[in-house]
Amino acid sequence: MSPPGDEVGLSPAQPHQPPPYRPLPNPGKLTHVTTHPHPTSRPRNRPGHPLNPRTLRPLWPTTPRQAVSETAWLATTGLLPLISVVLLLTGTALGIALTPLLLGLLILAAVLRTARLFGGLHRRLAGKLLSLPLPPPPGTDLKPGLWNWLSARLGDRTAWRSVAYLLIRLPFALVAMIGSGALGFFGLASFSYPLTWLVETTPSHGLPVFNIQSDHWLGTFGWCASGAVVLTVWPAVVHLLAEADRLLLRTLVADPRLRERVRFLEETRATALDEAAEQLRRIERDLHDGAQAQLVAMAMKLGLAKEELAADTVDLGQIRTLVDAAHGNAKQALTELRDLARGIHPAALDKGLSLALSTLASSADFSATVSVELSRRPPPSLETIVYFAAAELMTNASKHGAGRCTVVVEDRDDVLQLTVIDHGQGGAAIVPGGGLAGIAERLRPADGELSVSSPAGGPTVVTATLPLPR
Repeated sequence: MSPPGDEVGLSPAQPHQPPPYRPLPNPGKLTHVTTHPHPTSRPRNRPGHPLNPRTLRPLWPTTPRQAVSETAWLATTGLLPLISVVLLLTGTALGIALTPLLLGLLILAAVLRTARLFGGLHRRLAGKLLSLPLPPPPGTDLKPGLWNWLSARLGDRTAWRSVAYLLIRLPFALVAMIGSGALGFFGLASFSYPLTWLVETTPSHGLPVFNIQSDHWLGTFGWCASGAVVLTVWPAVVHLLAEADRLLLRTLVADPRLRERVRFLEETRATALDEAAEQLRRIERDLHDGAQAQLVAMAMKLGLAKEELAADTVDLGQIRTLVDAAHGNAKQALTELRDLARGIHPAALDKGLSLALSTLASSADFSATVSVELSRRPPPSLETIVYFAAAELMTNASKHGAGRCTVVVEDRDDVLQLTVIDHGQGGAAIVPGGGLAGIAERLRPADGELSVSSPAGGPTVVTATLPLPR
């Protein structure tokens, strides 16, 4: 009799090993793959870091269109700060002079409003000419009443940043416009000097504006060579000036709250990708070590039963024993698959968060009370986050000797709030690598927050908040 594994085409279950590399079934549909390290590692090449390749730009424009756009930026915005600063200083002086009167405050508010408009104009021009998309700042929250209007206008941080940008950029813009223009004109005049020398009718045969002069036509080619060098370097000079403008725009015109928001979303996106990859690895490991092992054992027993049936003398008792064992393996595999699916998405959540949490509380080894008061059903993604957060918190309560636990879920002011109160020993805190830190990481991709109040001796109150979509 051959070994049963050879008969059925299977081998006994082996310890878990990573699966071998297999090519993608349809690589044509895969357009882009990125990997993201965990944000807590603070990689040096994250977006916005000085060593990031997307942050470092070449010294020369990458395309002729970029060179033309950056030149147009310096030309069109060269005098714009001068005009805006003159208007702002005039309005500011007039507003200060009339400050004892209400009219002066109104003028100052109008000045800040004008500065905000000039800042918005620079932001839009930067998006078109410098390929620097800057999201518009949030609008000013204007409440009814003249004093509320004045307070909102005079305290507008976006307007004050625009004033700082215009004041700082004024000397830089004038120097950049005049300097780059003079350099470009000198390069063009020097490069074309052999032609202008031939058509020049004056005896000096020169361009006095740059002191370009030669008594002999062959001597003009030295100026031509220097002009070629200048014209070659000139786009790099314009590009560096444009880069300085980009830095100034990011620093002063872009809203810092939006920059923080973008950084937060980048980190939570990386965290979500890491968690998804870890969950896939866990599923693969559980399938290999659990259901797959049971299916292999079932196949081996059925193979033995098949060989018994093919023998000359049939031992029905032995066959019945093998079939019963295979049946047990199949049931165990189904149980493990069901448990695995429950870990991905609990079936009780299909009927709502209230039933799912009540089912969870009924299986706890201590007294647990659940209260769910929702005006509308949250999205399934938020329900899943709340369910697993509550499950983790109830597990923590059981570990720390809580005799009873209260779970409250409610929505107020477009915020979904989970509160878990346990009467354990207290002293809980969010520490890296701990269970509470894991819950906080689970909340982050959905803009959720976690707060803990746990004095020594208890009770421990953990509150998780998640914004609801409007």
